[in-house]
Order: sequence, then C-alpha cells, then structure tokens
Amino acid sequence: MEQLSFDSAPSVFTVTEVTAAIHRLLTRSFDDVRITGEISGYKVWTSGHAYFTLKDSGAQLRCVLFKNTLRYLRFKPNDGLAVVARGSIEVRQERGEYQLIVSSLEPQGLGALQLAFEQLKARLAAEGLFAAERKRPLPAFPRRIGIVTSPRGAVIRDMLTVLRRRFPGLHIRLFPTPVQGEGSIDGICEGLLYFAESGWPDVIIVGRGGGSIEDLWTFNEEAVARCIVECPMPVVSAVGHETDFTIADFVADLRAPTPSAAAELIVRNRADILTSLETTTHRVERAIHFRLSQAARRLHEQGIQHAASLLQRRIARLGQRLDDVDQRLRQHDPRTRLAAGRRRLDTAAHALDDRMRRRVLAVGQRLQNAAQPLPELMRRRLDSASLRLNPLSAQLQALSPLGVLDRGYAIVQTGSGQIVKSPADAPPGTGLAIRLRSGQLRATVDDRAAGSGELPPV
Repeated sequence: MEQLSFDSAPSVFTVTEVTAAIHRLLTRSFDDVRITGEISGYKVWTSGHAYFTLKDSGAQLRCVLFKNTLRYLRFKPNDGLAVVARGSIEVRQERGEYQLIVSSLEPQGLGALQLAFEQLKARLAAEGLFAAERKRPLPAFPRRIGIVTSPRGAVIRDMLTVLRRRFPGLHIRLFPTPVQGEGSIDGICEGLLYFAESGWPDVIIVGRGGGSIEDLWTFNEEAVARCIVECPMPVVSAVGHETDFTIADFVADLRAPTPSAAAELIVRNRADILTSLETTTHRVERAIHFRLSQAARRLHEQGIQHAASLLQRRIARLGQRLDDVDQRLRQHDPRTRLAAGRRRLDTAAHALDDRMRRRVLAVGQRLQNAAQPLPELMRRRLDSASLRLNPLSAQLQALSPLGVLDRGYAIVQTGSGQIVKSPADAPPGTGLAIRLRSGQLRATVDDRAAGSGELPPV
C-alpha cells in the first residue's frame, strides 16, 4: 500500500489507510522499547498466555506475555508490582488498538532472582515446609552417608577428608551431578530420589561451594526444595558460604554453613565417642554397685544370710557380665551398641533391685508364716503324747512289783537273791528275805508243802 503523506491535504482517508499508517509508524519506531510501569489486571488464560495492563499516573498500556516467554520468568508477576517491560508495539488494525508484546520482564528495584526467591520462600513457608516440628532429627551415630554434589572440585574432597578423619570406617556413597547450569535441577532431584528409593543412607548431604546468586540458583528452585521435603531420610543442606542462604537451607532438616561444616555436624569425633562411652559405662557401673550394696545391706540387717549370700553371687555374676559387656563394647564399634548397652544395664539394675526386694519380702513372709503356728503345734503334740502316756503309765503301774506289794503280797528271795516261786526252791533250813510294801523280813524255812497242801499252825 502506498504510504500516506500527512503533509499534503488529501480530501479523505479510509480507516484502514490511517490505521495501517499508524501501524507502520509505531512498529518502526517502537520495535524494541523498554517501558516502566505498574502491573494491573494480571491474568494467565487457559492458552498459557498472560495479559495485563502496564500503567502509571497518566496512562495505561495493554500488554501480552506469551507462554514461551512466561515460562522463563524467574518470578511470578502480580498486580501492583513495578516492572520494566521490554518488547515491541503491535497495532491490532481490526480493532484500532495497540499493545506491547513483552519479550522480557524485570521487577523494578529488586532483582528478578531476589524477588523470585522471596516469593517462593513466602509460599513454601505458608505451606509449613519450614516449620521446626517437620524437621527430622539426625541419627546420633550414622554409619552410611549419601552425598549429592559435583564429583569434581574442593567440596567433595573437603567433606571426605573431614568424615574420614573424624570417624574412619564410615560408608560413603556419592551421587555425581552438576550443581549449577543445565541439568543441575534434574540431577539433584535424581540423586535424592536414588537414595530415597534405595533406603541405603542414614543421612544425605546436598551441597556445593560458594558463588553468586545465579551460581547458587539451582538450590532455590521449587523442584529441588520439594524433593528435599519428600525424602524419607534426613537431609543436610550445605550450600555456599555461611552468609549464603537458599530455599534448600530452609526446607532441609539441618542447614550447615559450609560443606565441611556439614561433615562435622553429622559425624561425631571417634575419640569423643569413646571417652563418652567410657564415662557412661563407669557411671552405670557405680550406680548398679550402689543399688546392689544398698540391697545387700538391707538383707544383712534383716538377718537373711542366705539371701545376702545369693546377692553377693549375683553381684559377682553381674560384675563379670559388666566386664564382658565392656570388653565387647571395646572390641566392636561402640556407636551402635552404646544406647542398647545402656538400656540393658539400666533394665538389669532395676530388675535386680526389684527381684531382691520381692525375694526379701517373700523370705520374711515365709519366716513369719512358719513362726505363727509353732506354739499351737507344740501344745497339740504335748496333749497327744499325754493321752498316749496315761494308759501306758497305768499299765506300768499294774505290772510293777511295787504295785503288787501295795495289795498285801510279798516277794520272797533266797539268800542268793533268787526269787522263790515254789516250795521246791526253798528246802527246810533255807534263809529267806521277805520284801513287803514298807520293809523287809528275814526268815528260815522250817517245813514246806507242795501243791495246795497246808502246813500245820506255828
């Protein structure tokens, strides 16, 4: 179409001619323009394109942000945000309107990355992902440590040096991944997913060295933050230097100021552990011996020597067991055995104290029960013996020679002491001793008669 000349004075222009002339003028003059203003009416349609109005105190301009541009924005535009929009002016001839096709958008004042950081931080905090009660405690004595970082550089070397120096014999696995630039987001998420599905590590370190906000930006991505949150085992964030903060630091179970510090926070020094173990063992031994000594003293005071002897044997056996436990703890890795050994010793002390208390009470109760019926039992035994003795005494009395003498009879003996049972035992002239109830008589046989014969009167 022939270009219109506004210097001449034509009789008339058509709407199409004027609009086309305006279109050519604006597109040539504003094909790459930067415009500052405040966003209003921002909305993303189902097509994926965003539409909004850029305005200031005197005018407003329609803007469109196509989805291919929108997806690369680091921050989320919203109403009231002052921005600098870059793009080209487009005239919609059929509607007689013009708008800005935005090719880039930056927040005014605060940088795009910093704004994106603040927006994501506020959103995740509102979901409760930074809450302290959500954080998982680190294991006291980790044996297996997973590390997600770059396999090259000082970071991995420093962490391995610290870990091996503080506790030799740890099992360490590295998931190598870029930590900035292309592939870093997917690589870190894949590393976390790998360790989560394997269930192998006790704790995971995700980290890298220092750098600019652009260098560290991978650890500010929402995808990385949610992978850390969803990991079933504790995650330690060790990104940059002490002054650097990332979204990963806020969602991780523990933030370490540097990668080397992460290694020190996760693993206790072996010498410190052994010293603590020895101190705890001595303290437990003293507590057990004190309780056992108290129990032994109580038993001795109650006069239960058997129980006291039993207690001494138990003390000796427990001492041997303590020596065996101490030997095994020194021969094996103490990190996994300390807690269990401490619980077993406490349980043994409580159980032994309780068992000895019950044993003392049971022995005392048995002694008391045994002593209560003794007088009654003796009385019944005496009564029974008396009942059996009375007829025996009467029978003895009846059979006793003294009883016969009491009834007027006499015992006749020869001089040699032989009892005279018939006249044949005492011929005439035999001297006799006659024993009566209250004395004796001496006589001499003058005559005798056998059978039932009678002697003449004296």
